[in-house]
Amino acid sequence: MLERITPRERSDLLIAWLAISIAFSLIFIRGGVTLETFLVFLVVSLLTVGIGFILHEMAHKFTAMGYGYWAEFRKDNLMLLIAVVMAALVGVVFAAPGATVIYGASITREQNGKISAAGPAVNLVLCGVFAILALVAGMISLPMLALVGTVGLQVNAMIAAFNMLPVSVLDGRKVLAWNPAVFVVLIVAAFGILLASYYIPII
Repeated sequence: MLERITPRERSDLLIAWLAISIAFSLIFIRGGVTLETFLVFLVVSLLTVGIGFILHEMAHKFTAMGYGYWAEFRKDNLMLLIAVVMAALVGVVFAAPGATVIYGASITREQNGKISAAGPAVNLVLCGVFAILALVAGMISLPMLALVGTVGLQVNAMIAAFNMLPVSVLDGRKVLAWNPAVFVVLIVAAFGILLASYYIPII
């Protein structure tokens, strides 16, 4: 499976992962910022964003390849810069670091919709995994693991919710064009989990 990830794709994934991890670190920092606080959230974001972002893009890639198409992630340097700047200035992550490009002229609307839905669906599953981690870690008094779980929950909810917006080249537009019912389920779940996650204290 890993041999299907080209060297260029690995490089693009790594750069995008680092950039959006920094962006998410900036929005999770609360008042009284110190270097230590930033580094803690950077490490947590590298882990949680790394899992959510990489698996999101790989879900697109391997779903497309399951239909017989070749697909590769390509970073967008401008979008990466915008993500970091917006996080620093207004506390919002514009999580569009690039896209998984599908090579195949004959792709159908249904195939495109299912490929697009795969990414946010993976993030919603990860929300459940991180929520369980946060709950268990909180019960047994492991604050760092609880932090990872809570941040992981919020990050994956953000990634799913943002990508399900039915605009531009985002996943939501293609899912809606394929199946409005699936679109409603995914976007309601994503924004519902995102809103609920804000009632869980990060620190």
